[in-house]
Amino acid sequence: MVGNNPSIFQGEGYDFIELREYMPGDDIRHIDWNITAKLQKPYIKIFREERELNIVIASMLNGSVYFGSKRFKQDVIAEVTAMLSFSAIKNGDLLSSYIFSDKLESFLKPSKKLFQVHKSTDEILNFDPLNKKADYKVLADTLFKRLKRKSLIIIVGDFFEIPDFKVLAKKHEVVAVIVRDRLEERPPEMGFTSLVDPESGAVLEGDFNAQTLKEYAKKVLVHDRKLYATFTKHQIRFTKIYTDGKIGVSLRRLFEGR
Repeated sequence: MVGNNPSIFQGEGYDFIELREYMPGDDIRHIDWNITAKLQKPYIKIFREERELNIVIASMLNGSVYFGSKRFKQDVIAEVTAMLSFSAIKNGDLLSSYIFSDKLESFLKPSKKLFQVHKSTDEILNFDPLNKKADYKVLADTLFKRLKRKSLIIIVGDFFEIPDFKVLAKKHEVVAVIVRDRLEERPPEMGFTSLVDPESGAVLEGDFNAQTLKEYAKKVLVHDRKLYATFTKHQIRFTKIYTDGKIGVSLRRLFEGR
């Protein structure tokens, strides 16, 4: 939380800040004629508007978040959402919450009440993500159509897909929080094993030896580099949080720009 989002505007009905000498292009309606007459130079009034941010938190809950070696990714997503939501409410901003998979699963309309935080957190914790797929295009298209006012959109998910937020990021400020478990990026040798895809329910059998896992880890690294490059290209701030990491520290560094 950094203040109450102050920004400078010249207009009626805002808090008066100061007087300054008139400059070409300034609105002549804001000239203070009394001061101008006394000093024999045109002076204008500067006002400040305390801007109320529109905060939108969108959680992507597909099958792969139902996983974790220390904590389930779904639980971490709920905690991330709760921390961000409490901060928004404390700061006096409007908060709305969305849950997506391959469709819009849930929506809580904008509110400034603490009840909004409790309800959104409960919905994430009680949601059944098994056999559900992630569709970031549905998320981007839905938010683009629904949000008429410029907003700060925070999208939380594991991002094993490369999303296209180009159009969304032109209209709004978009921030991505990537939630991962270290075990899914660098799994241990398991020998011949059967694994179940939590999105499709399909069973994958194979010999997960050192070479296989090395190639897998390399693919994850290539994917993440492409993901980071895409976010950077579209001016989307992002951070990665692991299930065994310090969530508050990561979020603070993200929003303080460290």
